Amino acid sequence: MIKTMRTAVVSALLFVSFGCGSGAPNGAIPYAMLQGTKVSTWMYQIQNLNDKAVGTLAATAYDMMVIEPGFNLQEDPYDTAKIVTALATKPNGDKRVLLAYIDIGQAEDYRDYWQTNWVAPTKHKHGSPDFLITIDPDGWSGNYPVAYWDARWKSIWLGDEGIIAKLVAYGFDGVYLDWVEAYDDEKVMAYARQKGVDAQKEMLAFIREIKEKAKAKNPNFVIVAQNAPYLLDDDPKTYAAIIDAIATEDTWYYGEGDADWDDKGAGDLHGGERHDEGYSTEERIKQSQKYLQRGIPVLTVDYCVSKKHAERVYRVSREQGFVPIVTRVSLSRLTQTPPPEFSHARAAQTIHKAH
Repeated sequence: MIKTMRTAVVSALLFVSFGCGSGAPNGAIPYAMLQGTKVSTWMYQIQNLNDKAVGTLAATAYDMMVIEPGFNLQEDPYDTAKIVTALATKPNGDKRVLLAYIDIGQAEDYRDYWQTNWVAPTKHKHGSPDFLITIDPDGWSGNYPVAYWDARWKSIWLGDEGIIAKLVAYGFDGVYLDWVEAYDDEKVMAYARQKGVDAQKEMLAFIREIKEKAKAKNPNFVIVAQNAPYLLDDDPKTYAAIIDAIATEDTWYYGEGDADWDDKGAGDLHGGERHDEGYSTEERIKQSQKYLQRGIPVLTVDYCVSKKHAERVYRVSREQGFVPIVTRVSLSRLTQTPPPEFSHARAAQTIHKAH
């Protein structure tokens, strides 16, 4: 969602890099070792995890899944224990790595921690409590970047009955941290400066605290950070010590915020501000290679509707030594563009059984 020199327990997480981040030779498929499991394919779904969807996911052979845990949704919370049991192993009985998607840099107004007296921020005004800073810049409704260093926000996550403790208790193998990039949001940075806070250092501290809270109960717990690839440059040694992998969205293709699965904007988009300057495809690849050079696995997440685009992403991402998934931006169904080895009869048989 890394490594320094660590104990034998953590050495089981080491990435099979193909010559210091130079990409996979001779068509080999890159993979990460997470909790002793070789992860070369993975699935990412955080919406619509009803019983049918969970059954569909359970019948697939993906090595790892990132899912919405759902126990703290205000409306129709999930039976999280049942979902973890269903997805913990593949159909052949092999272990599957199961990560809980959590948004640590934004408050979501559909969670049970959102109080009735809270007031959502607007584009020009902070909310209440005042750690609610602004609206989501990518257009996701109900999501609000926060002052993540605020003790009130941290207590939601790190308390003895907080979210992290509950995720460990449910049996997740790790967490997948969204909105690590809050440290780089213009309005969050402005608020941090106003408060005399170093936004980068506070994000590193928050991730470290999440790691420590989880590993106190499960020493093998995995921390995967999504996006914010340049956080590594601020303090490489520290960041390398607190995450086990990084996942980067939109290296080649992106989708529009709030786009549904079948919307035109669900994927295949490229260029514009999303791929400008330091976030061009070339620069994203270059920055991701820094992680491989430190032995940190790189997962890529791209959003495509076109099968042609999806096949290209699987090929070029793997050529760089990354572990890709191609899906659609709503993350609400099993991807219809599985990796090449899932195609043809094998994928058809797997998906058919799931229904």
